Amino acid sequence: MTFPEKLKNAVSHTGSVLCVGLDPNLDLLPQPIKDQFDSPEEQVTYFCKLVIDYTSEYCAAFKPNLGFFEALGSNGLSVFEEVIDHIPDDKIIIADAKRGDISSTAEHYKKAFWDEFNVDAITLNPLMGFETLQAFSKDETKGIYVLTLTSNPGAADFLKKPFSGFDMMAQYIADQLAQKSAHSSSHLGMVIGATQAEEAASVLSLHPEGALLIPGIGAQGGSISELARSLKGHQGIPLINSSRGITYAGKDEGDWPEHVAEAAKSMKQKLNQITQQYV
Repeated sequence: MTFPEKLKNAVSHTGSVLCVGLDPNLDLLPQPIKDQFDSPEEQVTYFCKLVIDYTSEYCAAFKPNLGFFEALGSNGLSVFEEVIDHIPDDKIIIADAKRGDISSTAEHYKKAFWDEFNVDAITLNPLMGFETLQAFSKDETKGIYVLTLTSNPGAADFLKKPFSGFDMMAQYIADQLAQKSAHSSSHLGMVIGATQAEEAASVLSLHPEGALLIPGIGAQGGSISELARSLKGHQGIPLINSSRGITYAGKDEGDWPEHVAEAAKSMKQKLNQITQQYV
């Protein structure tokens, strides 16, 4: 099954374009977990597994952020592996790694995420050049989400600057991804921030078949209605990520998983106006 086929099936099966971000911040974990487990590794593993269990019916994908797992030190990647092994097979698993290197280094990143962890997709940073994508581009069952127009204010430092005849570097990246898709077995998608909805239309039009990973909804303040307008007519299926707004919805309550489930259910419903374009 190709990556676009699995993505379409995941969205159709759940009736949702929601992606739940797994950002296990030790400072924000519910107090009942801290009381139950002594080690950070146990706390993060238990927390992530329960978030997965309580949100799976409402989302098409999960996006574990490598930074939070690597912060655990030498055991962090073992925790990451245990967490992704807990994710149901019919969900899209996106390793939010933001790698971006070349040559044998990129090949080894590919071996780690494609061959060892066997995730469905990865986020990559193209600023060392599009050769950063080459090692990952040879597997039709995989997807690459390339940082294109990110949700943070720092997008103005590079991605929103004029570049190579385009009004924004983001447009240039999208245009190049569309061209390179003809020669890539892996699907070349884009990361587009929901907080950049007004500027996004001009970027999306240059790579209309690219799948999208869209952060910035929820805690970062992105507007769903503005995003829906930007996505109108876009062929590539979007996954709209929410992390903190869902995973920490229960705060320190004893029944925190129930609050997490309710937050995921609510977000799925809010995104329905977008989901209906793709199911």
